[in-house]
Amino acid sequence: MTSHDDQPPRLTTLTFHGPLSEARARRLVDRLAATGPRTVLDLGCGWGELLLRVVGAVPGATGVGVDIQAEDLARGRAAAEERGLADRVVFAEESATDTTRGPADVVLCLGASQALSSAAPPRSTVEALRALRGLVAPGGRVVLGEGFWERTPTGDELAAMWPDARADEHLSLGDLVDAAIEAGFRPLWVETASTEEWEEFESGYRCDTEEWLAAHPGHPSAAATRARVDAQRAGWLRGYRGVLGIAYLTLAPVV
Repeated sequence: MTSHDDQPPRLTTLTFHGPLSEARARRLVDRLAATGPRTVLDLGCGWGELLLRVVGAVPGATGVGVDIQAEDLARGRAAAEERGLADRVVFAEESATDTTRGPADVVLCLGASQALSSAAPPRSTVEALRALRGLVAPGGRVVLGEGFWERTPTGDELAAMWPDARADEHLSLGDLVDAAIEAGFRPLWVETASTEEWEEFESGYRCDTEEWLAAHPGHPSAAATRARVDAQRAGWLRGYRGVLGIAYLTLAPVV
């Protein structure tokens, strides 16, 4: 029998799996709820916090969250049960690629466009936007959370990021919005994550692990865990901090 101390807990301090503040989430939910959606589809949903909030804000609305991470989906189901939404929200463990779950009145895709295309980035972003256009109902809304370069990264910054990071891996914000227009949308709202949102997410992403490492320095897996989390933090602080942005685009399909 294993102890709960054998491994650090996972992402318990995060509300959203991305740099998204409570204030921005409230604004997004209010704007989406005002359109009176009957159906909500969340692709790469994780534990579906925004999905649950949109469905909860619209009486009678139903939602589907799609992801391949079973642990996150279980967290989403537990949250739906706690909020009295278990009969209105389904969390499905399946791939979002070529999904037949649409069309829906609201389609969410936050930090998960790679689940909609097998192409290499940034082509995957373009293909994901085309897929989203086919999944949203007429008069509906898409909210896409997508990475973009705030400026061209230097060679040293790229070397400090994830393996094989490339200067052409992301679009600029202007090119990202243009790609959405070319895919058949009009951009209703163009927002970008703030430094504060990034810091809250990045710190929260590692907080559980850092607390566990502080309490279990001699654990057999501590060295490997410490190396992993130190590399993640360095990638942010020495690599993509102030370089990689996250855009939140609220898009309306062109009839």
